[in-house]
Amino acid sequence: MCGIVAYTGIRPALPILISGLKRLEYRGYDSAGIAVETKDRIVIRKSKGKVKELSGLLGEDETDLAESNCGIAHTRWATHGPPTTENAHPHAGGKNGIALVHNGIIENHRALRDKLTAAGYLFLSETDTEVLAHLVDSLYQGDLLDAVIAALKEVEGTFGIACMVHAEPGTLIVARRGSPIVLGVGENGTIVASDASAIIKHTRQAIYLDDNDVAQIKGSELDIRSLDAGSVSRQPAEIDWSADAAEKGGYEHYMLKEIFEQPESIRNTLRGRLDSNRGNALLSGLNLNPRELAELHRVLIVGCGTSMNAGLVGEYAIEDFAGVLAEVEQAAEFRYRNPIVNSSDLVVAISQSGETADTLAAVREATDKGALVSGLVNTVGSTIARETGRGVYLHAGPEISVASTKAFTSQVSVLLMMALKFARSRRMSRDAGCQFVKEIKAIPGLVERVLEQNDAIAKVAERYLDQTSAFFIGRGYMYPVALEGALKLKEISYIHAEGYHAAELKHGPIALLEKDVPVIALCNDGPGKDKTLGNVAECQARDSRVLGIVTEGDSEAIATVDDHITVPACPLHTAVVPSTVALQLLSYHIARLKGCSIDQPRNLAKSVTVE
Repeated sequence: MCGIVAYTGIRPALPILISGLKRLEYRGYDSAGIAVETKDRIVIRKSKGKVKELSGLLGEDETDLAESNCGIAHTRWATHGPPTTENAHPHAGGKNGIALVHNGIIENHRALRDKLTAAGYLFLSETDTEVLAHLVDSLYQGDLLDAVIAALKEVEGTFGIACMVHAEPGTLIVARRGSPIVLGVGENGTIVASDASAIIKHTRQAIYLDDNDVAQIKGSELDIRSLDAGSVSRQPAEIDWSADAAEKGGYEHYMLKEIFEQPESIRNTLRGRLDSNRGNALLSGLNLNPRELAELHRVLIVGCGTSMNAGLVGEYAIEDFAGVLAEVEQAAEFRYRNPIVNSSDLVVAISQSGETADTLAAVREATDKGALVSGLVNTVGSTIARETGRGVYLHAGPEISVASTKAFTSQVSVLLMMALKFARSRRMSRDAGCQFVKEIKAIPGLVERVLEQNDAIAKVAERYLDQTSAFFIGRGYMYPVALEGALKLKEISYIHAEGYHAAELKHGPIALLEKDVPVIALCNDGPGKDKTLGNVAECQARDSRVLGIVTEGDSEAIATVDDHITVPACPLHTAVVPSTVALQLLSYHIARLKGCSIDQPRNLAKSVTVE
């Protein structure tokens, strides 16, 4: 959840650290801090609040800080202890001048704290990270690498760490278990970060550490070891997007930029993966031949939040077109409920970051049970991508706003291609496959037509600013859209919102409908529309204002609802994408008009790397 950045080399460290923190702030922004090496000591500065608060503490006259060539930094999403300056990272360990930053959770921190307190260590914070800093200090005997390795062997839980000690100038020790660490390798030094967005400005060569890797870094020199197996070799990979992709590009917010990037991001997802002549999808990363596809008994899709909502679309499409049993599991429940999984099942793990802790745990459980496991991720070199060894990259580009937009639409696009591929290995004809390919290829153009309505959607948003609750309803393929629409609204506007299958209204939720509780109804033309319009009438009878997402030219639906946003005519399985984009814009404009912090909503972080 938190963001780590560190640097050692010949360049001034401070600008690299602050720039890196700003790029990682979407991972957590409760507090921030830095530690830099000077001639006399390690200087730590930290503060509650966002990175700009920390920047204000760094005086221009502090020459020793400005000249430092080695340092670590952190932006926090609070777990143990509230967001205070005392709980901000870095934390200092004992009397040896050690400084440490950490992402993850040390599960046995209480027992370690008791042991260290008995040994005379004084704790200044409520965090589990300070326990780790003192533990490393207690084991330090002149070699920081040895001390960190010894400490991590006593630790239970997850971690991504970077630490330094004054007695070993220019040296960083970093390690990971469950929380990502990437090394940006350059000629003049090495940048360490929680993800590539903090290093792409400086280098495209990245080494992704595996779980239980520990690396000693001195400038450009790397010594990578495993806690279990001694020295190991990790090969660099090239980051396939530019630094400009992580900038706002003139937009007011990252979220708006990413909404408008979706025609291109979806094209990138589809590029080279659709065969119009054979009516099939080319997903070589799945590493499954047609016979293996035909022998699949079931597809299990696991994910959290937005990824799980995308998975529901995949469930419907795989069953509709391929005739394969498909189920969606909340990733956090998958491991703990001892699911029935066997070798004829394919488990598809969906995670934008490829590091989501619950989804990664589900991957490992499915692997242990002998299932085929594939990843659907956006981040090359991520843990889920490496551990599954098969899957599909989204190629959606970096997503900086905490609220996911283009990752969802790219996930849906891939799941539609998977449904096509599975279907063509069974009973779908070539002609039907060619039609499906045509429908998928049309998705970017459908999105562009929705984006052309941005100003009109902003006007609609003005009518829904003062509500404190809202319902989203839909049927079939539109049910996941209702869930995703409600999630976006609550994430960024802080309006309580719930997504329901439209048929569920009469089974309880309708009791909450009244004048100030609007309903956003997915009324797209297709099977089930008449039933949804009946539900709209029921809502209006309870004085709820209804905003309909309707198909262009559908005069019946337009006349039924109170307000409407149109989407182009298309099959329901592809209408998912433009309908979702319409709701993204609606949520964005409501949040903008309310003055909310859109890219960094309260209490949230982009990548959930702790359970």
